[in-house]
Amino acid sequence: MARHAQTRARTRLSRRSKAVGGLALSTLVGTALWAWPASGDDHETRTDAKSTTSTTASGPDTPRTPAAAAKSAPNAAPGLAAGQPIPGLSDAARKAIPANSRQVLVVTGKGMDSYESQVVLYTRAEDSDSWEPGPTWSAHNAAHGWTDNHHYGDLRSPIGVYTLTDAGGRLPAPDGTKLPYDHNDSFVADGTGVEGEPLAGAFDYVIAINYNRDPGTSPLDPHRPWGDFKGGGVWLHVDHDGPTQGCVSLKPKVMRELLRTLDPALHPVIVMGPAHY
Repeated sequence: MARHAQTRARTRLSRRSKAVGGLALSTLVGTALWAWPASGDDHETRTDAKSTTSTTASGPDTPRTPAAAAKSAPNAAPGLAAGQPIPGLSDAARKAIPANSRQVLVVTGKGMDSYESQVVLYTRAEDSDSWEPGPTWSAHNAAHGWTDNHHYGDLRSPIGVYTLTDAGGRLPAPDGTKLPYDHNDSFVADGTGVEGEPLAGAFDYVIAINYNRDPGTSPLDPHRPWGDFKGGGVWLHVDHDGPTQGCVSLKPKVMRELLRTLDPALHPVIVMGPAHY
């Protein structure tokens, strides 16, 4: 079985405290991971590199069936903005979208075991119940598809609703970036991916998906509140023309557009899973 290349990075984590207003966050005690395969479930770090944080911008197992209701997760909050629902989602997924969220990034997989997906950003105006869709973008998710019980190394992307609070990358933040952005040389992916494709540039831009991580920190932060077994380091990042280990990957132009568009003041979240999750 092909494996993701291990990243070779040296990092001193840059942490920042940032409140996530209106979201119910669960805090569990976990331990930091030290081995992070590239492009998904965790990304290898060391703690002796210089951080260059910018503050100016602002796995294989038996396939599972999607849960009937959204699972409780750190950084996923209940509550639904009333009005026109976002199409293609289950009632459980809609109810997991925070009531104060005005930006919802919907990632829809082609199937439970597929690594191909599409992404649409839905927005609504203040005091409006109408969700407006943006363009549809193609994307890749994990090599073995999706799971509602993600664990380290299963080559599946976690199903759920998660907040988006932090970003970073090897390249500087695009002009207009609103999420806190850690510009850091340690965002490097070397070697090849699951299908032998080069990983160079995959971490030029990343947006952390708040699955099993502490919001308000660099995407490089290895702390895992649920513990190591539940994996982590699940990001939106630059597509490398192949499946990921657990992340969702998009073309560089799309990543730049998302970085300019996602706004902490609008409480952005991601809803991700197979069709009709």
